[in-house]
Amino acid sequence: MTENNPVQPVNQIKERFRGFLPIVVDVETAGFEAQHHALLEVAIMTLKMDEQGLLVPDTLYQQNILPFEGSKLDQSALKFIGIDDPYHPFRQAKSERVALEQLFAPIRTKIKQTGCTRAILVGHNAMFDLNFIKHASDRTKVKSPFHQFSTFDTVSLSGLVYGETVLSKAVQAAGFDWDNKLAHSAAYDTEKTAQLFCKIVNQWPLVKPQNHDSDTL
Repeated sequence: MTENNPVQPVNQIKERFRGFLPIVVDVETAGFEAQHHALLEVAIMTLKMDEQGLLVPDTLYQQNILPFEGSKLDQSALKFIGIDDPYHPFRQAKSERVALEQLFAPIRTKIKQTGCTRAILVGHNAMFDLNFIKHASDRTKVKSPFHQFSTFDTVSLSGLVYGETVLSKAVQAAGFDWDNKLAHSAAYDTEKTAQLFCKIVNQWPLVKPQNHDSDTL
C-alpha cells in the first residue's frame, strides 16, 4: 500500500462476491436423479460480513418435504440419510411448494437488505444441490433466487486448500468438530459447510483501492 494508492478491506458482502449473495445449501434426497427422486430435506444458511470484513454464518433455515406425486424413493438412499418413512407425521413435512416458498423468502429479503443482485448457491458437490432445487422450483412454479448455473463448491475449495474433498475430513482439516451421528441431516451438513466455506474465504481477504470504480463485465 502506498500513499498514492490507498486500499481498504472489503466489508460489504455485495462487494466481496461482485453482487452475488452466497447462500449455503444442503439437500437430502431419496436418490440421485433430480428429475425423478424425491427431495426430502432442504436447509439453507445465510452468511454475513462482520465489522472486520470476515465472512461468518448468519441464520439457518430448514424444511422437511413430502415426496412429490409420482416421485421415486430409493430405499438405500433413505437408509443412508436415516429416514424410514418420508410420510411420517412426526417429520412435520410440507409440500415442495410451501417449503420452497418459506425457504426462498428470507433469501430474497437478504438480497434486498445487502444490495446484492441474486443469490449464488454454496454447497459440497454444489451442482447436486442446485439441480434438485432447480427441478423442484420448476415443478412447483416457485421462482428460484439462485443463479441458474454458477455455484461455489466446497469440494474444489477444500481440495485446493486442505487436500481433502470429503466433507467430514475437510471440516476437521479446517479445525472444526464433526459428529458422524448428526451427519447426513440437511441442517447439520449445511452448518458445517458454512463453517468450512467461511474459513476458506477468510484466508484471502479482499481489498480494493479507495474510489475504485466497480467493473462492468
